[in-house]
Amino acid sequence: MLYFKMSYQLQIIPVRGPECGVPFGGCAQHLPVIQRKEKIIMEEKNQPRRPRRSPEEPLQKNESLVYGKNPVTELLKSGSGVDTVLIAEGMAPAVAAYYTALAKEAGATVKRVHPNKLRLMTGTESHQGVAAFASEIEYVTVDDLMAAAKDKGEAPFLVLSDGIEDPHNLGAVMRSALLCGAHGIVIPKRGGASVTPTVIKSSAGAAERLPVARVANIGETIRRLKEQGVFVYCADMDGVSLRRNNLTGPIALVLGSEGSGVSQLVKKLCDGVVRLDMAAPGTGVDSYNVSVAAGIILYEIQSQRAAQQA
Repeated sequence: MLYFKMSYQLQIIPVRGPECGVPFGGCAQHLPVIQRKEKIIMEEKNQPRRPRRSPEEPLQKNESLVYGKNPVTELLKSGSGVDTVLIAEGMAPAVAAYYTALAKEAGATVKRVHPNKLRLMTGTESHQGVAAFASEIEYVTVDDLMAAAKDKGEAPFLVLSDGIEDPHNLGAVMRSALLCGAHGIVIPKRGGASVTPTVIKSSAGAAERLPVARVANIGETIRRLKEQGVFVYCADMDGVSLRRNNLTGPIALVLGSEGSGVSQLVKKLCDGVVRLDMAAPGTGVDSYNVSVAAGIILYEIQSQRAAQQA
C-alpha cells in the first residue's frame, strides 16, 4: 500500500536593509525571511489493506426474497403472506400499476427502488424490475386469536399495534406479550412494521410462537372486538394511572407509533386510556419507549389476571 508523507525544510534567506546595507545579523531592525519548502515523499509500506467489496459482488441474499415477474405474480396470487413488494424505478407505468394492484390485494407494502438496488439484493441482472419479500411467518385472523383464547378457557388478551414502525420495538413487544400470556398480536397491513427477520431476532423467537393477525384497519378491528365483549385500552400520557384500572377480563391493549403515539381516531374508539406515571418530570424526557411501556403494562395485566384466578 502506498502512503504519502510530507517533509518540510526551513530555509533562512538573509535580507539587506535598504538603508544600512548590512546583511541579516548585522542590523536588529530587519528580520529574516523564512521560506518553507515542502517535499512530498511517496513511501511503500507493507500494511494490511482493508478488504473492499467488489462492485459486482451481490449483497447477502435473503431466502424470503422472490424476484422476477412470473414468480412474484404467482406469489401474490397464491394467498401466501407477502410483506413488501419492490418495484424498480423506471418500470412501465402500466406494469407497475399491475403489481401495485396485486400487492394491495395481498395486503403488501409497495416500495419503489433503484434498479441497482434490486440487482444487489437479488444477485442478478435478471430480476425483471420486481421482487417481493415472502412473509417470515404464517399470519392468522383475529377470529383465530379469539378462538385460541376460548380453547384455553381464558378471557381474550390481545395486543394491537397502531403503527409501531421500528422492527426492534415490535419484536420486543411481541416478546413481552408472549411472556405475559397474550393470546396474540394484531398488526396493520400498512403503516407499521411487519414480521421480518429483524423482528424475529429482536423477539428472541417469540414472533414464531405468538400468533400474529394482520388487518387492513385497526379501527374496524377495535369495533369488532368491542362487539364481542372485549374491553379495549390504549396507552397514552393523558390517561388514567395504570394501577387505578381494572385490567381483568377480556382485554385488548393498543400501542401507538414511536413518533405520534396512538392515532386520535383509534383513541376515540377505545374504552379507556392508561398512563404510566413518571418519577422524573420536567427533565425533557417525557415518555417511555413503546416497547418498555408495553412491557410494564402487559406485566400489570398479567398480574391482575393471575390475582383474580388465585
